[in-house]
Amino acid sequence: MLNVDNISLQVGNFCLKNVSFTVDAGDYFAILGVSGVGKSLLLETIAGLVTPLSGTITLRGRDITKVHIQRRNISIVYQDSDLFPHLSVYENIAYPLRSTKAKQLHETVLRCAETTGIAEKLQRRPATLSGGEYQRATLARSLAADSDIFLLDEPLSSLDAHARSELRSLLRRLNRNGVTVVHVTHDYEEAISLATKIGIMENGGLVQIDTPENIFRHPKSEFVAHFVGTKNFSRGYIKTVPGKELKQFISNGVPMTCLTDLPDGEAYLMVRPDEITVARSKHASSSQNQFKGTITDIAPGRLGVEITVDAGSPFVSTISSESLKSLKLGIGQSVWISFKASSCKLYR
Repeated sequence: MLNVDNISLQVGNFCLKNVSFTVDAGDYFAILGVSGVGKSLLLETIAGLVTPLSGTITLRGRDITKVHIQRRNISIVYQDSDLFPHLSVYENIAYPLRSTKAKQLHETVLRCAETTGIAEKLQRRPATLSGGEYQRATLARSLAADSDIFLLDEPLSSLDAHARSELRSLLRRLNRNGVTVVHVTHDYEEAISLATKIGIMENGGLVQIDTPENIFRHPKSEFVAHFVGTKNFSRGYIKTVPGKELKQFISNGVPMTCLTDLPDGEAYLMVRPDEITVARSKHASSSQNQFKGTITDIAPGRLGVEITVDAGSPFVSTISSESLKSLKLGIGQSVWISFKASSCKLYR
């Protein structure tokens, strides 16, 4: 549906470099990156507010690289959006329908307002709306315009937690009903709660595009791993052990036994926190990796309690709160961690 092919441009000292991606009809594509990385600039280039130096943008097979913004059939929604302050909510939603017959216009406005949950506020002015209501009205106007694709620029970042949750539900429902979305955000949890596909942006380029699950489980770089909050991701090198089927991965001087087909050389390793066991003492185990270390931190995590152990390198293990109590673990305590060779995921 949308194809961005090798887009490059420069604004001041900042540039986008050979950005390429495809969004299929019905996708919810999130572009994720830190502030200032170029996410909004990329979105405005797709919308037609900025002209690229090179590359092409096609929508439904039509080259729109140099097409005027009003002729692209694209809606863009900003964090602080742009409803007309002197018009009512009804009039704002109706604005794209100015050439439509009165009866059809009224029916479309009501349908879009009901879909987005703003029907009770149609006679209000934008300044009297809450942040969540304002964004609902903006989405209703985009629906009324019958755009091919919605571009969302940090639309939830200025909302409170309750409004964010409600707007996420609305965006998921719109997407399930066929609305194709490109959504830029710096919030990974927001991205994974909404997106069918995520692109990670760094220094003006997309460094990884994949499903949310694959990006979390198989980050392709140290930057991606740290940005999405992946634990136990380290750089090192693979080494063959003479006479052994399993290889070693050595990071910060710590040798770990790994099951891998990768050849010797530099690589990245990831071990999921839920695959690392913490015990008060060393015990017989089928785990080929057992290290003694010291607990340096204990904190609540998404899936339990995260225990950070310094065993030459920091390792994070996720355990239940019940296990934390039964093991009587505390910061500064000496413990053993263990994990299997098959738990070591190695990447180049």
